[in-house]
Amino acid sequence: MNTSVYRLENVVQRFEGRDGKPYVALSIDRLEIRQGEIVGLAGSNGSGKSTLMRILAFLESPAEGHIYFRGNRADGEQADVRRQVTLLTQEPYLLHRSVAANIGFGLKVRGIRPTQQQLASALERVRLDPAEFLHRQWYQLSGGEAQRVALAARLALQPRVLLLDEPTASLDEDSSLAVRMAVLDERKTRGTTLVIVSHDQQWLNNVTDRVIRLRKGTIEP
Repeated sequence: MNTSVYRLENVVQRFEGRDGKPYVALSIDRLEIRQGEIVGLAGSNGSGKSTLMRILAFLESPAEGHIYFRGNRADGEQADVRRQVTLLTQEPYLLHRSVAANIGFGLKVRGIRPTQQQLASALERVRLDPAEFLHRQWYQLSGGEAQRVALAARLALQPRVLLLDEPTASLDEDSSLAVRMAVLDERKTRGTTLVIVSHDQQWLNNVTDRVIRLRKGTIEP
């Protein structure tokens, strides 16, 4: 628990505004996240939460500053680093294929031929019956089921870090509960680090080790 999985130093991210001029979307002097920690990110829309999540997922690089992952300088070009981190957003973005193909896609990209047991286990972790869902097509899923399949695909990769950006915002009660239980199980059984963005303040307070609040791209003291 005392080992750092992330350390950010003087990280700044800029984007181009509607007037064509750059503006600072994120400015973090220092942020450290420990291995196995559950960290919540809170703040109003536009506070920089999603920008920070994309940087933590190595989907974009900051304009300035340094990111250390497990003690080493890291950037999005390092495939071995990116494979240890996965991001689940509010929209599931499934491939137009079967549930089995969606869950196994990431493993195949990594050169791993998924077994039926691996696929079934991933579905069971999100509280979906493999016998009923493995052979369904993407268009046969409800919104909640699609999000659970998207999470199952990420859990199958056994990531060291699971980033969750409003994962339950538009889900029904059963699917919301299944997603929440699955990610907490992942931390309990594998020591996975969780970083969670959610407007559900009560949930964040109940499950996280600490909540970081962002305002206008900076961390509130």
